[in-house]
Order: sequence, then C-alpha cells, then structure tokens
Amino acid sequence: MAWQSLPAPWLWVSGCGLLFFAFVLFLSPRGCQARRGFHGLLMTRSQRLLFRIGYSLYTRTWLGYLFYRQQLRRARNRYPKGHSKTQPRLFNGVKVLPIPVLSDNYSYLIIDTQAGLAVAVDPSDPRAVQATIEKERVNLVAILCTHKHWDHSGGNRDLSRRHRDCRVYGSPQDGIPYLTHPLCHQDVVSVGRLQIRALATPGHTQGHLVYLLDGEPYKGPSCLFSGDLLFLSGCGRTFEGTAETMLSSLDTVLDLGDDTLLWPGHEYAEENLGFAGVVEPENLARERKMQWVQRQRMERKSTCPSTLGEERAYNPFLRTHCLALQEALGPGPGPTSDDGYSRAQLLEELRRLKDMHKSK
Repeated sequence: MAWQSLPAPWLWVSGCGLLFFAFVLFLSPRGCQARRGFHGLLMTRSQRLLFRIGYSLYTRTWLGYLFYRQQLRRARNRYPKGHSKTQPRLFNGVKVLPIPVLSDNYSYLIIDTQAGLAVAVDPSDPRAVQATIEKERVNLVAILCTHKHWDHSGGNRDLSRRHRDCRVYGSPQDGIPYLTHPLCHQDVVSVGRLQIRALATPGHTQGHLVYLLDGEPYKGPSCLFSGDLLFLSGCGRTFEGTAETMLSSLDTVLDLGDDTLLWPGHEYAEENLGFAGVVEPENLARERKMQWVQRQRMERKSTCPSTLGEERAYNPFLRTHCLALQEALGPGPGPTSDDGYSRAQLLEELRRLKDMHKSK
C-alpha cells in the first residue's frame, strides 16, 4: 500500500513538524479563523516545499491514515446522523443513495433493485455505508474508488473484508488501498443492469477517475459520480498535474449530455456559488441556484444532484470558453492589455481567486 513506504529522514522530520503545527492550529481557541488562514496559505502556495512535504506524508505514509481516522472520529461525534439530509433517487429499478460522511463528503450506493446488488462509490466511512447496505438489504459486490485520498478510499479495507466477493475498482496509477481490479479509461464495470464506465480525469491526482452510470438500460438519466474533479459550481484542486491536465479532464465531462446528473464528492455548493457570484455577479442562473441552495442548507438538506446542463450555466470552471467570463476577469497575463487568457490560464486564475476568496 502507498502509505507503507516511509520517506527520507529529512522529509519525516519536516513533515511531522508541519502536521504538528497544523494540529495545534486546528485545536486552538481561534481554530476556525486559524484553519481558514492556514488553508489559504498552503493552497495559494501549493508548489512550495512545506505543502509538498505535507501532501507526500498524507498520501504516502501511515500519518495520512491516522489523520483520516481522526477526521472520522470527529465527524461521527459531531454528525451522528450525517452532515446533511439526503434523498434517494429511483429510476425504474435503479436506486442511487447519497450517504453523507465525514464533515462534508458524500459516498454513494448504486443499487440494481431487481437483482439486489449494490455498488459503493468512495466509501470513506465503512460504518455509514454498511448501515445503508443493511437497511436496503442488498449485497455489496463492487467498490468504485475515484482516487487514493483517504476521505474517498478509507473504507475499502473494512468493506472488502466484510463482503468477501466485493471487488475494489480504481486506477492502478493512484495507489488506491486494497485495489483488486484496475481500470483504464473507458473500461466498463457491469453489475446486474448497471453499466458503469470509468473515465480518466487526471489533475486532482494522477490516476483520478470519474464513473458514468449509463441511463439507457433503465431508461433514465445517466449519472456522473465525479469524486474531486467536479462539484456543484466548482472543481477540485490540481495536486498532481497542470492546469492543462485539469482542463482536459473537465472537457471530458463537458462532452456528456445536459441531462446527466452530477453526484459530487463533497457538499461545497453554497461556498462555490458564492465565489461564482464574485466573478460573474450578473449571472441569473447562478443567482437562482444560490437561492435554492441557501434554502436547502438552512434545513441541512443535501444539494445534490445538479445536472451538467445547469453546471454549464453557472459553474465558472466549466465556462473558460465563455467571453463573458474572460471579460469579467479583465486583461490576461500577457505583456499587453490586448492579450487575453488562454483557457488553461483562465482556469489557473479562477483557482487563485477562489483560494483568496476562501481564505478571507
């Protein structure tokens, strides 16, 4: 497993100091303000040495797993019934259940109701996912993991041990824990009537995959389980790639139909739409969606799914081809005021502005 390889001594010592500093900030009396400031500092300077060390420790050593376990304990204590109230979607014998886990993550259970077979997507809290499996009285036969980060893969071990016939799917490039069945771009996983296609979307991690449930077999909308590639009005950070890599991955999603349902890996809707209002304040589609999201969040209701048609209208990270967004951000980084942004440069600028907005 990825976390079993220990780094060099200098990396170990420096990284432990960084994690201890972060731990102190998280527990300080002004923890909320400190978390925002520390988060902004790291993310706006993500190429710097300390961040690289911390990220390496999180993804390559057992310290990342310990941090995940701490997150899990805190979330279970704070949200014993989950951070959000969710509603399942039923489509002619196929059921999609969002499962709120950790502080803002979503896992998903996709069920062929006629066969009684289930597929779990990113089961980070095995206890919550197992409770849903038992409630639905189904047999878990597959886990689809979008990427290696512990808040998406942390439940792979417990669930695969409990369900002996369960296969763990994901990218072989990503070091996913307890992977049994590697997938490549366009590979299809078949479970009963469920036909789920893996799409390679590197950028957040090198081997990030999204999963597209084909709607044709059950005569319903297709469903995109996007992990940390795409959120409602947002996109994931580029930890292991370039802006060009991430842009290409987002374009992969843009090729899908407008009625495709988006099931993201996190509940970030209100924050993301707030930022979208900064860069496109006159976007009426964003304003309407924001009003709906605020009503949902006042009652702690989930905001997923949205549709890709909706996302095209207000998600700035899917609108890098739009002249209105180019004009809203002003002159590009070229030597003259006439030089506009390339789409990749625009994506980088949006991410920079988003991190500044979040750190305020």
